[in-house]
Amino acid sequence: MNIATQQAALDAQHGDPGDLPVMRARFEHNGSPRYMLYTIKRLGLDHDHGFHLDVELVSDELEGGMETVEARLQDGDADLIDIDYISTARERAEGAPIVAFHPYGRTVGGLVAPTDTDIGGIEDLPGHRIGVVRRLDKNWILVRAACREYHGFDPDEEATPVEAGSKVGLTELLHDGEVDAVLQFWPIVPEITERGDYREVLPMSTLVQRLSETDNRLPVSTFLTSESYLADHPEAVRSFKRAYREVVDYLVEDDEIWEEIGSKLMTYDDPAIVRAVRDGWRDMVVRDWDAETVAGMERLFDHLLDVAGGDALGVDHIPEGTFRLEVE
Repeated sequence: MNIATQQAALDAQHGDPGDLPVMRARFEHNGSPRYMLYTIKRLGLDHDHGFHLDVELVSDELEGGMETVEARLQDGDADLIDIDYISTARERAEGAPIVAFHPYGRTVGGLVAPTDTDIGGIEDLPGHRIGVVRRLDKNWILVRAACREYHGFDPDEEATPVEAGSKVGLTELLHDGEVDAVLQFWPIVPEITERGDYREVLPMSTLVQRLSETDNRLPVSTFLTSESYLADHPEAVRSFKRAYREVVDYLVEDDEIWEEIGSKLMTYDDPAIVRAVRDGWRDMVVRDWDAETVAGMERLFDHLLDVAGGDALGVDHIPEGTFRLEVE
């Protein structure tokens, strides 16, 4: 389903902000947060909690080496986005005035290959062409770290990463036979595996948990805003957090809303795919965090840094002030 069709479904729920503070949410048209954002608007949870969420879907292509949503936030054209916390640390270390104020989830992907592949796990990557959105993508970093830690090689050297530049382009590489496997983002994996002769070789969430050495579910992606928006509209940020917790509970418990989400926002009408995406979202999402959660995120970062190095991560530390747990 194209961006315009999905945007129209969101626009039908937008309403008049009146005197409420506006939070401009800019999210990728094929990213999983749109399910949550649509439901907030559908149920009116933003207004119930005292703010107006203005949602605009954007492309997942890169702008100046950054994801489109990152560019929107840094250019002052957005107040709310989500990206992985490694990217957040990277951009903040380079001077971007952005902060992570709430977790979203384990927004990693999966290693997907044709069903007749000879790739049975990451240990089999040498000699193969592996599609990635970009070499700094978190999925590729996780794979590099795990291969170096557990199998004694670096796939950036022993395999051939092929950058697609977008999630859509990544699927096209796989379908066209240009690569032997891809590291695709989790919401798109069911569409590939349920509809074609492909299978998920390994979910990246397995590597997250193994590398972090904890059973606690760790968020990889967080919600971000700018330093200036947080300073000027702290109550709107707190209101979003409350609305988010409520909508997570709703989406975890209610199955009917997912049927509506499938018809309004998904590119397929196969109930099996919609259910697979629903179940994947429920397994991925993180409702809240605390100091222990952040400590686990920092341990995972340190482990990735130790194994993959600062060049692979694009940053060698998490700058002070990146995570703002005090926003309540």
